[in-house]
Amino acid sequence: MCRLFGLISSPLRAHATFWLLDAPDSLSAQSHREPDGTGLGFFEADGTPQVHKAPIAAYEDRAFAREAREVESATFLAHIRYASTGGLEVRNTHPFEQHGRLFAHNGVIEGLDLLDQHLGDDRSLVHGDTDSERFFALVTRETAAHGGDVSAGLVTAARWVAANLPLFALNVILVTDDELWALRYPATHELYVLERPAGGHHGTRHLDHAGRNGHLRVRSAHLGDRPSVVVASEPMDENPLWRLVEPGELLHVDRELRLTSRAALTDPPAHPLSLADLRPAAAASQRPA
Repeated sequence: MCRLFGLISSPLRAHATFWLLDAPDSLSAQSHREPDGTGLGFFEADGTPQVHKAPIAAYEDRAFAREAREVESATFLAHIRYASTGGLEVRNTHPFEQHGRLFAHNGVIEGLDLLDQHLGDDRSLVHGDTDSERFFALVTRETAAHGGDVSAGLVTAARWVAANLPLFALNVILVTDDELWALRYPATHELYVLERPAGGHHGTRHLDHAGRNGHLRVRSAHLGDRPSVVVASEPMDENPLWRLVEPGELLHVDRELRLTSRAALTDPPAHPLSLADLRPAAAASQRPA
C-alpha cells in the first residue's frame, strides 16, 4: 500500500532530513517487497516547488531513495509508491506538481476513459499514465473554477469521482508553500493527523518519525522548539495525540498553522470497488504492507 506523509510548520520554514527508503534493519523488513517509486516535494523560499523522485527500477534509483536529503521548507510532501496504474517511470511517480501545488495519492480510481472525457482540454495537465495525476488535474480545474479555493476544488473533484467512477480509495495530501490539505475517502485506507506541539508529546524532543518496515524516515531538530502538523498513512511515533481522520473528512492547515476539518463527503461511493474487483497488480498495490 502506498505511503503518504505531509508536514507543515508554516509560517516558519524548518530544516528536515528525509530518507525515502531507510535501510532495512531486520529480516522482517527485508521480506516486504520493494516499493515502485519514491518522491519528496518541498518549496524554495520564493515559493518555487521542488520535487525529487525516482522509480525504483535500478540500483541507482534505490541509492537515490536511501540518500539523506536535507531540505528547508514550511511544507513537505513525501510518497512511497506501490504501482496500481502506470509504469515504473519518473512521470508516474508522486508527488505531482500543477500550478505551484504538490499532490500525492493512495488508492485506486477506475473508469479513466470517462475521467479523461470529463477533463477535456484539462487532460493536457497530465503527463503520465496514473489515475492520481488525472484526479489532481480535476482538482486543479475545479480550484480555478472556484476562484482559487483549493478546499472547494478538492471537494468538488472528489464528489464527482465518488458519484461517477468505480472507486477503491481516495486518500490524498495536497500542499502549497504555506498550506496543507488532506482527504480520506472512504474508510478503505487509514490516514492519521498529529497536531504536534513544540518538542512533541514530552516537550523536549526534536521531530524523529519513522514508518514501519524500514521505509520513510524524517528528522528535524528545528521542530524541537516549533509546533507542526503531520498527516501520514500511519502513526509514526509513540505520541498519543495521533488521530485517525474520519472517512470523508477534509483537513486544512492554513499559513498560521491553524487546523480545521469538516465532513466533506458524507455519502458512500456510487460504484465502490473491493480488492477482489481490482486487477492483480492494482490489488497487490493496495494491500497493507
